[in-house]
Amino acid sequence: MQSATIHALHFALCTFMNTSTRPGFDREINIIRGDILRLGSLVEDQIRRAVQALKDRDVSLAQIVIDTDDRADELRYKIENECLVCIARQQPAASDLRVIVASMHMGVELERMADHAAGIASIVVRMGGEPLLKPLVDIPRMTDIVCEMTHTALDAFVKLDADMARAAVVQDEEVDLLNTQILRELLTYMMGDASTIPRATYLLWIAHNLERIGDRATNLCERVIFAATGELKDYTPNQ
Repeated sequence: MQSATIHALHFALCTFMNTSTRPGFDREINIIRGDILRLGSLVEDQIRRAVQALKDRDVSLAQIVIDTDDRADELRYKIENECLVCIARQQPAASDLRVIVASMHMGVELERMADHAAGIASIVVRMGGEPLLKPLVDIPRMTDIVCEMTHTALDAFVKLDADMARAAVVQDEEVDLLNTQILRELLTYMMGDASTIPRATYLLWIAHNLERIGDRATNLCERVIFAATGELKDYTPNQ
């Protein structure tokens, strides 16, 4: 009888603790989610501004992108600290813990994407006012796709929608194909006229940065899938 009473009291205490701490957890996870979305929005803006600076040969805009990169770093570390504090305070388990762990990794991936955008901007600064080797066609297309992938990954994170995340991963294949197409085209320029090598190399570096952004957007999607399903692995469209 005494043992049954103790178990009943223990159950009631656990129920009370779960009821009382859940609002606190929801509040903290909403703050984390909001900062993830703010960082994601900043990253998308950085990518688009860097490529716009390339299009317009706008060194001033490129420098703004470089200077703004510190903000991405700050948000990344803020997210990481918030996640650690939430784990310590709320001691989440199962799906709640997966969301927090995924958030930490997504903060890192987004910050690295901002680094790639700053890398593009740095190349634009190095190019100065030098005219482009060729009209930009594939690079803007790559930009649109990686930004769309990032946006979709963030939407999927908010909704914990694994299918939406998987759909975004498929787009990375097009990014890779465009990068290969750019490489082949620019190699043709370089083999035909050695004087084009410096300008072609700049564009190759920019395309490579965009390809890496696409890879990191895929990593975002993988973390969303993990948060939603518990499945953690490298994901490709054919899997």
